[in-house]
Amino acid sequence: MGTYDLQEQTIRGGPFMKSNLDCIPCFQRQALQAIRFATSDKQVQERTLRRVMEELLEQDWSNNPTKMSGLIYGIVSEISGEPDPYKELKKESNLQALELLPRMRTLVAESKDGLETAIRLSIAGNIMDFGANSHFDLEKTISECLTKEFGVNHYDKFKAALMQTSHLTYLADNAGEIVFDKLILDTILENHDIRSITFVVKGSPIINDAMMEDAMAASIDDIQGLTIVELGVGPKGADRDRSSQWFLELLADSDMIISKGQGNYEALSHRDEIFFLLMSKCHLVSQELGSKINDMILLRVR
Repeated sequence: MGTYDLQEQTIRGGPFMKSNLDCIPCFQRQALQAIRFATSDKQVQERTLRRVMEELLEQDWSNNPTKMSGLIYGIVSEISGEPDPYKELKKESNLQALELLPRMRTLVAESKDGLETAIRLSIAGNIMDFGANSHFDLEKTISECLTKEFGVNHYDKFKAALMQTSHLTYLADNAGEIVFDKLILDTILENHDIRSITFVVKGSPIINDAMMEDAMAASIDDIQGLTIVELGVGPKGADRDRSSQWFLELLADSDMIISKGQGNYEALSHRDEIFFLLMSKCHLVSQELGSKINDMILLRVR
């Protein structure tokens, strides 16, 4: 599998990304990890895992992965009585990223291309994904991402789109990583006349995805012209989820859309107006992108 050259290769959008047989044991792993964070009671852990397995047997295994994840984490929360098993880990992730922020700002300021460096650091922050991998070395990942090649690189298209953008929509992914989102937004605003930014976080807990309190911890609300909105998760949030009229209108009203992370890619890869920034941490996603595991991806589907 090779990389996608900016000028010679394109990746075309298709239907919603579907789950694969390989996703099923991954969903079980995620459920077990989440319930272990929620409770040390082994009986509750077993009951939860059995319920998840029963639910998986009832589902269409070609469903979108994000839909399947929502069902699984709903079961974990219901049985454990803990709506946010990753709450403490999210706080720790935010603090870890904030400690690194001054050094990252220096890296951006001293680089030949501050925007590209900010993008690299932002993608490095996507390693903070407890759904994909609970064991990661953030500082090592940052160091690697500063120099390694992109798996998919549509940077020229990204820069050109910014020149035409008045209203930007930014779809956040994980806690901790959200600090890196602040870095890239600050860098963009230093050189571009963006009049308004809509910053989208999750409206309820799922894995370690960023919520309103994480945006506040990262001081996202300090950015001039920025509005934070919450995306619904699960059945209770269906009126404001990714398939809702509200969300579709939000995208339609945007001059440019930046989407962080694998989950957003899995849900929105059929749309060709979005710039996806992520680290490819799943072999199925990597296969679809023609990249390798842990490749940096800056993609506009076209």
